[in-house]
Amino acid sequence: MGFAMLLHVLSAVIWVGGMFFAYMVLRPVAAGQLEPPQRLPLWAACFQGFFLWVWAAVILLPLTGYWVIFNVYQGMAGAPLYVHAMNGTGMVMIGLYLWLYFGPYRALRSAVAQQDWKTGGARLATIRRIVGSNLLLGLLTITLAVSGRFLVPA
Repeated sequence: MGFAMLLHVLSAVIWVGGMFFAYMVLRPVAAGQLEPPQRLPLWAACFQGFFLWVWAAVILLPLTGYWVIFNVYQGMAGAPLYVHAMNGTGMVMIGLYLWLYFGPYRALRSAVAQQDWKTGGARLATIRRIVGSNLLLGLLTITLAVSGRFLVPA
């Protein structure tokens, strides 16, 4: 059980922490200092490395989460409301990530390869909105994990 919780927490930290860094630190610096021919390949390369880790998180988070649910609460019926809320926000996050990866991210990579900076910029703007939404959901999910038993009635 301890190992499952460790993998669960580390996966969440890597995914949400990576989004926080990208959105709050890298994005403003890159936008302020780099023109599209430099900025867009930077983002495509950063996403390529980061998304390997996100894929691991997208697989490990539900696996370890359900492991805990079925071993601690004997299933979803026994899980408290905040655990159901975490499950819901997590599933929405995974759905948003899949949309981002198979849609705008692939289009960004294609635009960068073709040096189509206008299309690449539009795809990056879409990615920014999805990451911003997922970051907020991730922070909400972490809040539920840490204090849900105190904030959400049983």
